[in-house]
Amino acid sequence: MKLRNALMAALGLAFATGIAHADINVGVTVSATGPAASLGIPERNTFALMPKEIAGQKVNYIILDDASDTTTAVKNIRKLISEDKVDVILGSTTSPNSLAMIDVAAESKTPMIAMAAASSIVEPVDEKRRWVFKTPQNDAQMSTAILEHMTNSGVKTVAFIGFADAYGEGWYKQFSTLVEVRGLKLVANERYARTDTSVTGQVLKMVSANPDAILIAGSGTPAALPQKALKERGYKGKIYQTHGVANNDFLRVCGRDCEGTLLPAGPVLVADQLPDSNPVKKSAMDYIKVYEGAHGAGSVSTFGAHAWDTGLLMAAAIPEALKNAKPGTAEFRAAMRDALENLKEVPAAHGIFSMSPTDHLGLDQRSRVMVQIKGGAWVVMK
Repeated sequence: MKLRNALMAALGLAFATGIAHADINVGVTVSATGPAASLGIPERNTFALMPKEIAGQKVNYIILDDASDTTTAVKNIRKLISEDKVDVILGSTTSPNSLAMIDVAAESKTPMIAMAAASSIVEPVDEKRRWVFKTPQNDAQMSTAILEHMTNSGVKTVAFIGFADAYGEGWYKQFSTLVEVRGLKLVANERYARTDTSVTGQVLKMVSANPDAILIAGSGTPAALPQKALKERGYKGKIYQTHGVANNDFLRVCGRDCEGTLLPAGPVLVADQLPDSNPVKKSAMDYIKVYEGAHGAGSVSTFGAHAWDTGLLMAAAIPEALKNAKPGTAEFRAAMRDALENLKEVPAAHGIFSMSPTDHLGLDQRSRVMVQIKGGAWVVMK
């Protein structure tokens, strides 16, 4: 009787103090194969390094590959929610896949943290997007950095070529608007598919327009295709890429054709070059130490860092959510959503996150730096 009473008292105390004992299940979908594999592989590697216990709760990661395909991404999120009963979704790698997953996250009222860049993933924060957050810098934010550099460098005319999907369209929408505001002239607008093997026609049109600069809005290794074609055609103007190319696989594929390329990037890409006073340097170096400790010197990728930041946001939200509900319940998923939306000044690999009901990215100018490719390496521009 005494043992029974002691056990009941302990259970009562656990209930009263909000202690939860169910595991936290985290659903992950990444593009570990297909055209976006150079982004998805370091993300998948990063999830293997994340903590298996947070706030005293065991954390299980169920990781699926969506093969860079939107239909598969939707199948993955449906499986993770309906069969695996996950408490939060992390993913996907690309903007098209992440956008395709939003409806499922909203219908099931499951918080989702994307690793893709398009601002339309989280803007505007409507009834659907109130369940969705993301970690990569917005295309609008990075477009501003590019255009600031263009205007300061005397660029007057610019051509654009981007993916024929949500990533390219999102970039064109933001970039073309800012081009007009800055008083530059957009002289060409071209598209290509991630799986294309030739962009000769598009490049000939851009070269014939003779722009001072060209922006390539692609990501991963497929973004090297237009750049190599431009060099083959003898283009001598400035070439800009987006933060979607910030990994060593891009450098390897593009080779010497990328020398001199300019792009905005997250601090983690060049963390060791930043001054100690930079507010992001320490948290960026923390990730680099963990990742390179597992995969070797020079192996770190900005895309893996986007995945790391989803884990940091999740880990920061979990203790607050546990105060209100236990894992595996609709109440816990709602509490996670609320906790994510109220995070403030969370240091991460790519910046300092402060969310709000109208901002589900939460990054400011501390999350970007202009970089140039010199001698096959990333170099911070002074």
